[in-house]
Amino acid sequence: MKLIRRAIAILCMVTIALPPAAVAADDDLPDIGNPANTVLSREQERQIGRSIYKSLRNTGVVISDPEVEEYIQDVGQKLAARATDTEQKFRFFVVKDPAINAFALPGGYIGVHSGLLLATANESELAGVMAHEIAHVTQRHISRAVFANQRASILTMAAMLGAILLGAATGSGDAIQGAVIAAQGASAQQQINFTRSNEYEADRVGVGLLAAAGFDPRGMPSFFETLARQTGPLASQAPEFLRTHPVTVNRIAETRARADQLTERDVADSTGYRLMRARLRVLGARPPEAALDYFRSQLASVAGSEDIGNAYGLALAHLYSGDFAAAEREFDALLESDDSVIHFHSGLAQAKLGLGQREAAFRVYERAMELFPRNVPLTVRYAEALMEDQRPKDAHRILLDLLNVVPPTPEQVRLIAMAASAAQDTGDAHYYMAEYHLMSGDLLLAADELRIALSIPGLNTVQRARFESRLVEIQEVIDRLQAENPPPRQESKQP
Repeated sequence: MKLIRRAIAILCMVTIALPPAAVAADDDLPDIGNPANTVLSREQERQIGRSIYKSLRNTGVVISDPEVEEYIQDVGQKLAARATDTEQKFRFFVVKDPAINAFALPGGYIGVHSGLLLATANESELAGVMAHEIAHVTQRHISRAVFANQRASILTMAAMLGAILLGAATGSGDAIQGAVIAAQGASAQQQINFTRSNEYEADRVGVGLLAAAGFDPRGMPSFFETLARQTGPLASQAPEFLRTHPVTVNRIAETRARADQLTERDVADSTGYRLMRARLRVLGARPPEAALDYFRSQLASVAGSEDIGNAYGLALAHLYSGDFAAAEREFDALLESDDSVIHFHSGLAQAKLGLGQREAAFRVYERAMELFPRNVPLTVRYAEALMEDQRPKDAHRILLDLLNVVPPTPEQVRLIAMAASAAQDTGDAHYYMAEYHLMSGDLLLAADELRIALSIPGLNTVQRARFESRLVEIQEVIDRLQAENPPPRQESKQP
């Protein structure tokens, strides 16, 4: 009887603790909105995603290469522009990991492993995976999963407490153990079914995004089929994407049938796709010279000899292995064949700098800046070269011009802070670092940087007004968040 009373008390406590959405759950009630909103608001999702993304960046697994960043952002935003959820903002990034995988974080942060990009056969396959992850975000699958797990946990606990009551009444330990296992199994099956429904929904929505953005909608099922063929007899041998996104024969068939209903098209890969595959292969080569053998063999084959990506990869491999003379020859030839590719200009300039041809290198950069004004990777590379040439004021100037026109990445903001500091524009340097911390979600550090900026002597009227205005904005948000989330009260201890 004591065990029964304890179980009943626990069950009552669980019921009292249920959130309103769980207490009132009933199929006959009218739909009054997305239940995911009762668990995680959009702002909470953004905070969680930003925090995880910041941790990934701080550990060095996010590739900060400006060329790679620009490419993955361009593909992602092209797809996201077709999403029906216009309020959702996205941030796409590449993770330095050979595993074949991709993932979506709360708040629209979507990561693609470098191994997955290299495993795709064409750009539509890459876009297919990214469209699938975008759909996970727009359909609020993460918040919905939290909501579902919350309810499942409550139901499981209730079933377990019921088992305790049954065992107490019958005096059977086996009855308790059997009922608890059954309750856990039912909960696990419910979660599996929920996950499968998410994957099917992400496929359906993703295929539509893929076609609307101008990619071949068959890219998604094609990549799924390729991965399924690679699956070994043991689950541990399967590509990581298959373990986190289980692909079944029915799912592949449904996705292909849906893609076939849409406009069929043969979509050529962009130059950027071929260049970024080569670039990631060079960046991931250990040692860098290992990439030379790969691209030489590719160029020696009939199939790879005409691929501009292989030629670019060879030039880049020479550059990163320190053979600047060979890199200069390769990039010269590439520019001769096509001077519309920005990466060829910056590659040639870097090779010339490596050879000590300073004036020639800056002529290449300056001509490229005239041809492609405010291109992000080119401007970043030019600014880095200017800083190495002890011209931080020039670097600060071109980075500020870019900052005022193109939304920056955290790494770009950090670079302009370094340029301003080197140019002894100390107030601006702290202001930019405040923006860097703000982009990382650290409001307190951002406010501290602005207070330091305001303490710098010699600020002009415009600077002081800008710093003060930004500090007021940040402090208002800090005050609001502290009011909404007060620290727990400390209970006084009686002597």
